[in-house]
Amino acid sequence: MNYLFLFILGLAIGSFINVISLRYHPGQKLLDRKIIGGRSHCPNCHKKLNWYELIPVVSFLIQKGKCRHCGHRLSLQYPLVEILSGLIFVFVPLSLSSSWSIVSSQWSVVSSQWSVVILSTIWLLVFLLFLLLSIIDLRHSIIPNSINLSLAILGIILIANYPKLSHSFSWNPNFSGRLSFFKYYALPLDFLPSSIVNSQWSILINHLFAALFGMFIFGLIIFFSRGRAMGMGDFKLIGALGLIFGWPDILMVIALSFIIGAIVGIIFLIRKKKKIKDAIPFGPFLVIGSSLTFFFGYLIIDGYFKLFGL
Repeated sequence: MNYLFLFILGLAIGSFINVISLRYHPGQKLLDRKIIGGRSHCPNCHKKLNWYELIPVVSFLIQKGKCRHCGHRLSLQYPLVEILSGLIFVFVPLSLSSSWSIVSSQWSVVSSQWSVVILSTIWLLVFLLFLLLSIIDLRHSIIPNSINLSLAILGIILIANYPKLSHSFSWNPNFSGRLSFFKYYALPLDFLPSSIVNSQWSILINHLFAALFGMFIFGLIIFFSRGRAMGMGDFKLIGALGLIFGWPDILMVIALSFIIGAIVGIIFLIRKKKKIKDAIPFGPFLVIGSSLTFFFGYLIIDGYFKLFGL
């Protein structure tokens, strides 16, 4: 029942994300009054919609994907984004509560549950921003600075809260990736003094290094391609992702993003939907790489090592 409520809440939030992404134009502020204000209307006949035409997914299905007033076919983006948002609200907290076993011997059960709530709330905001930036990047080939800044702030909040949360989750304290989605495959910090390894500084160093590493790699790509391969929005985004994921998880985020981007690019070339010189927004690929790392990071790295007998 709790997850059903979360799914319905996610549908409603997804509807709001649709409003922002469809009304946004480059140069505007995301939460500009012109974007979030005013009632929704048909993009074709501009007829203002009644409340029963705004029920997430349900209204789209009942109206058979068309405007009730002019018959204009509505974009599939409406239900798809709403459903994706609903799934985010279900699977993010579900993944967090199941990936790491909760330790109730040190904290009370109530405080452990609150740890899941805190962590889930932060990651929900991260994934909702992922969804919003993907739509905007696909529509306008731009990632607003406000989204990258918001993601960076959420990364800093995660770093600040990890020491508190580590008491209620069974993360391995012997690794720099104690909060890594690689679990015990994360890299050790043996080269640092124990006073740093066992303090919050190790987490800060880890995530700052990940951010700088990602920005260095993307900076080189932008420099040598003269900005044709990717833009500054991607450069800022990888820095924010470094703060969120830390090291070595950022390596998987980057690797998966390039692999998926290459596959999609090849498919577009084969189907002649893109020419080799055409630009493809890279933000959505970074989001996909981040999502795969979050949900399947341990399974991917575990399968990789087993494949090569490591």
